Amino acid sequence: MSITTIFSLLGGLGFFLYGMKLMSEGLEKAAGAKMRSILEFFTKNRFIGMVVGIIFTAIIQSSNATTVMVVSFVNSGLMNLMQASGVILGANIGTTVTGQLIAFNLSDIAPLVVIIGVVMVMFFKEQGVKKIGEVILGFGVLFMGLSIMGDSMAAVKESPRIIEFLSSLTNPFAAILTGFAITAILQSSSATVGIILLMVSQNLLDFAICPFMILGCNIGSCVSALVASLSGKKDAKRAAMIHFLFNVIGSAIMFVVLLLALRPFTDMMLYISGGNLARAVANVHTLMKVVEVAMLFPFMGWIVKATYRIVPGDDTVSAEDEYELPFIGGGKILSSTTAVVNGIAEIEHMGRVAMQNLKVSMDVLCNPDEEKIKEVYRREAYIDYMNRKITDYLVRANELVLPIADERLIGGLFHVVNDIERIGDHAENFADSAKSRLEQQVPFSDKAKRQLQELNAKSVKILEYSLEMFKNRNYKHMEEILQLEDEIDAMEKKLQNSHVKRLTKNKCTPEAGMMFSDTISGLERVGDHATNIAFAILEPASSMDDDDED
Repeated sequence: MSITTIFSLLGGLGFFLYGMKLMSEGLEKAAGAKMRSILEFFTKNRFIGMVVGIIFTAIIQSSNATTVMVVSFVNSGLMNLMQASGVILGANIGTTVTGQLIAFNLSDIAPLVVIIGVVMVMFFKEQGVKKIGEVILGFGVLFMGLSIMGDSMAAVKESPRIIEFLSSLTNPFAAILTGFAITAILQSSSATVGIILLMVSQNLLDFAICPFMILGCNIGSCVSALVASLSGKKDAKRAAMIHFLFNVIGSAIMFVVLLLALRPFTDMMLYISGGNLARAVANVHTLMKVVEVAMLFPFMGWIVKATYRIVPGDDTVSAEDEYELPFIGGGKILSSTTAVVNGIAEIEHMGRVAMQNLKVSMDVLCNPDEEKIKEVYRREAYIDYMNRKITDYLVRANELVLPIADERLIGGLFHVVNDIERIGDHAENFADSAKSRLEQQVPFSDKAKRQLQELNAKSVKILEYSLEMFKNRNYKHMEEILQLEDEIDAMEKKLQNSHVKRLTKNKCTPEAGMMFSDTISGLERVGDHATNIAFAILEPASSMDDDDED
């Protein structure tokens, strides 16, 4: 076999893998956010989750992407293990669609598909059209790669050594190991099945050994999710382990079946495929997956329980890292499709912590207590920590290929993190005032305390509404937020005027007056930040009030 043939094989494989990548990423960018929402909504029931997993994986052409996404959902707490198990089952069936498409052998029209994709990518300005163009381009490139590999494999027939090696591949265990190794390297069972399909159609590989190689593909497809889960929480590791156990147990059962009835099985597959070897390989892949799912579906509860034995214990916060980030963990992004979702969840958590600090800081200002002051400072340090970690996370997410809808959101998320951090600073300022009151014995009248508590209650309420609006990305509380914003502004002006009158009549000390004035100004700024948060990802970031003078 000449060096030219080797280069052609590798080049064809490169086109094939790149085409698959373009298809998968194009679909994720064009419709990833909508499909993600469907995945979240329809996975409450395991059977429905399985159906959604089939459809989802068939669309994005990658069980690896689906499984890693599921691991990411579990890691962030948006999906439990039983829900994840249904989607993982569906992904195993959905991944066989790629083999069925490849079996159609559309190489003759691949150049036309490529030029259509290129035109859509280069000459259309709308992002949605461009992404669909990438999908079409990927589809065409995939089949062009297959065509190049097919032509190169025709030359392989002239190499006695390779023919001898492939002919000697009759040991089922060796075939499984080969399928596993190729899939683990290529990170795609669909790609491996495509290569097997091509080799069989070129008579380079005996059809009878293909089912065993496909079993190896099934196990090799678990590698991506297992690797992705290493940096996740224990439940994320368990979700990846569900995928692994399902494939290993299912493959073991099918292995026994094949050993007992290989010839009847292969004869049946050739018969229902009309003698078409390529179609027969694709049908073997599909049928084996369907049978595995049908056999193991009733026992998924046991498999989920087994993962708790394999991955025991609960997640704990180490002494070196006293602050917990429940949704983004160590900051590693498991899936680009869920990166923004997890970021939003973590930002909302940060907002809840800031809101709690706002409540405590006002209580301690009105009724100074040294331990509660320290509590505010500790929580503020946590907020600052989250600010740094979430910002770093968003920077990395912004460098990824994200769904179009998420690309539009991520700029606003930086502003939200900044606004929440500013709210935390105001709470810290209130704690500083409380500390001064305690040290200097600065008196506050009961009326002043009531006024501060009333204004703070409005600030906490607007922040609560804003976080809800931010989390759910809707306008549900828009009227309440706008009304509260007006009430806070009006109350701040009223209290400032009253404060000036009290000072002129010597009804309060200058120290108390300064603290009171600074506090109500701070609470008014909290209302502004809360309003920014509410509308940050519903409007372009540039239209927001950056509030840099705070």
